[in-house]
Amino acid sequence: MSAIEPPSVTACYALAVLSATAEGTGGSAAWALPTDRLEFGEMRALWDEVLGAVGAGPHTGLLVGDRIRPEGLHILGHLVLTCASLADAARAAERYHPLVSQAGTVTLQRRAGVGRVCYRPNVAPGAMHPQQVEAVVSSMVRAGRWIAGDGWAPLAVSFTHPRRGSAEPYADVLGCPVVFDAPETAITVADDDLDRRRPLYDPALNALHRAYADRLLRRLSTAVTLTVAEHVRQWLEDASLADAGPDGPAKELSLSVRTLRRALHAEGTSWRALLDTARHGRAGRLLETTDLPLDRIAPLVGLSGATALVRAFNRWEGMPPGAYRSRHRPRSEERGPVCHG
Repeated sequence: MSAIEPPSVTACYALAVLSATAEGTGGSAAWALPTDRLEFGEMRALWDEVLGAVGAGPHTGLLVGDRIRPEGLHILGHLVLTCASLADAARAAERYHPLVSQAGTVTLQRRAGVGRVCYRPNVAPGAMHPQQVEAVVSSMVRAGRWIAGDGWAPLAVSFTHPRRGSAEPYADVLGCPVVFDAPETAITVADDDLDRRRPLYDPALNALHRAYADRLLRRLSTAVTLTVAEHVRQWLEDASLADAGPDGPAKELSLSVRTLRRALHAEGTSWRALLDTARHGRAGRLLETTDLPLDRIAPLVGLSGATALVRAFNRWEGMPPGAYRSRHRPRSEERGPVCHG
């Protein structure tokens, strides 16, 4: 089982939520965000704080989503800006929404002359605050206006949760009838609107964004297939151990360092243990295959000097590195004096 089961959310979306909240209230939340992704639980905690702040009301999520800018949706926001039509953008959201958040799924359904862009949370019932859902939906309507113009509005919007607060802000932000306690959360769009081509469209730039998004999606998908420890081991195989830190594999896995450490702990290991194993393996290979003296091998495996390497090797193998080298290299292969330590 993968240790990356909790869905994650890109940190740039979390920052966009905080920025939009500050824009609406004149304040800002003091959150130290990771550079890549947060676990969904961390994102929910951020929303709890946002919604509990002075000035927050029942329409905060709706308004936050309406203030989202392209950079708040990571590469998906930039990709949407280069889409040829609303249908093209909806299909992009369907495919690449996990890059923004794995906590929900976007799908495009078309029948009887209309399209429905549906949003379904992937987390346990009640785990996602209704205002989080409203922020997602209003941000999708806002993204539609990046393509169709500020005056565009869908035919209708529906939410599965009951309405909280007055109806007027929903009409003002979404520009269409809004239904609550519905069977699904969805944005209904006329087929003519979905298929209308933009007058200015750069297919080369769109293809460039898609290629990058595909690479990120493959990386994120791979992170769900293997355990975190396996990914860290693979990363350490090619890393420079002289300056290796947990931020390197965390970035590749689109996790915060804190999330990476927690995942490793859940798998019964740690960054320190995996790094120590990588140093052991690389030091052994260098002793077996090269004539490098210990004071040159030590920095290559991230140790301070020959003395530190000797101590580490006695711990790893129960013998000094010189004895290990003699055991694993026939004398006929030794081409010169080495420092045995």
